[in-house]
Amino acid sequence: MRPIGLPSLTQNFMDISSAKAALRSQALSRRGLINGIESRAFAQRLANIGAGIVAEKKAGIVSVFWSIGTEPSTFQLLENLARQGVQTALPVMQGRAAPLVFRLWKEGEPLAEVKWGIKEPLPSAREVEPDLLFVPLAAYDRKGNRLGYGAGYYDRTLAKLRAKKSITAVGVAYGIQELQEIPTDSYDEKLDYLLTDHEWIICK
Repeated sequence: MRPIGLPSLTQNFMDISSAKAALRSQALSRRGLINGIESRAFAQRLANIGAGIVAEKKAGIVSVFWSIGTEPSTFQLLENLARQGVQTALPVMQGRAAPLVFRLWKEGEPLAEVKWGIKEPLPSAREVEPDLLFVPLAAYDRKGNRLGYGAGYYDRTLAKLRAKKSITAVGVAYGIQELQEIPTDSYDEKLDYLLTDHEWIICK
């Protein structure tokens, strides 16, 4: 499939927020067309290439999102990172207007299920600041612009982390989620790289 265009942006009655909502819906509908074979193949690709990226970047602590719905599966990636001895963390929501925090987690440790079926480490798990983050998304463009799910969690989180230290943000998506261009606001944070089921895209 070709990247989704932006005809809506030429219409005066459409603001950025409504344009984003329309594009998000299109991209997620496309992601819903992914079949089991494609999904399993990408999970393996993400596990192998993702672990290699972490080793190349020498990231000490890595954040991996807990996959839900039709998101690319990150569970094999978590297993590969554990075998490499990498410390892994999962994001934890602190409220709609707050950045995410990250708590260390490895397979076998307890988790709490929160809204949307997402699982998070317990409050007793140690809070950390990751060096590299694998970031979920609804859509992307090749400039590194990311369209999330509308709550702004990762934009606030990446801004907070980048104000403190150098980090690497890797978006994870299927190629069919690509847009020609994503409308942006001043608070939107760009990705450094994108890993898709067919490509490794450098956004810088």
